[in-house]
Amino acid sequence: MAGERHEWVRSVLALGSNLGARAETLAEAVADLVDRPEVRLVDVSPVVQTKPVGGPEGQPDFLNMVMIVETRLSPYELLEHCHAVEAKHHRTREVHWGPRTLDVDIITYGDVRLDDPELTIPHPRAGERAFVLFPWVTIEPTAILDGHPIVELLEDCADAEGVEGFDVLTDQETT
Repeated sequence: MAGERHEWVRSVLALGSNLGARAETLAEAVADLVDRPEVRLVDVSPVVQTKPVGGPEGQPDFLNMVMIVETRLSPYELLEHCHAVEAKHHRTREVHWGPRTLDVDIITYGDVRLDDPELTIPHPRAGERAFVLFPWVTIEPTAILDGHPIVELLEDCADAEGVEGFDVLTDQETT
C-alpha cells in the first residue's frame, strides 16, 4: 500500500457512542479498527458512561472507551481508516459535537505532533476530557500526554465526576 510505514507505531484511539446500540457499536468498532493487517490491538479499556460535553442540549449519555493499537498506517491513513469505520456504523456529521452512532478520535500517534486543518496530534482537547483520560488511565496509568501524566490531567478535569462504570453485558451503569 502506498504510504505504508515499515515500522509499527503505537497509537491511542478514543471511541464514543450515544445513539443506537451503543455497547454493541463500540465492540464492533474495536473489531473493525483492527481488521486490517496494518493495525493490531494492544489493549482495550473498560467502557464508561458519561454526560455529553458541549454540543446541543438534551443529548443521550455517551459510552466511551479507549483502545491502544500499533499501526503501520501513516497518521492520515489511520484517520481515513477511523472515518471509514465511523461511516460503516452510520456516523453523520450534521451538528458539531452532536449525537452520533460512533466517534473515533486519534489521541496520540507515537511521538508525532501535527497541527493542520485535517488532523491535530496529540488531540487538542484530550487532556481536558475525563471521558478520554479515565478509560485510558485504567489501561496505561503511566502514560504521558503532551508532557503531562494523564493521571494528573484527570485529577484536573471538570467532567471527572460524571464518569460512571458501565456493564456492557447487562447494558447498565455500575456503581
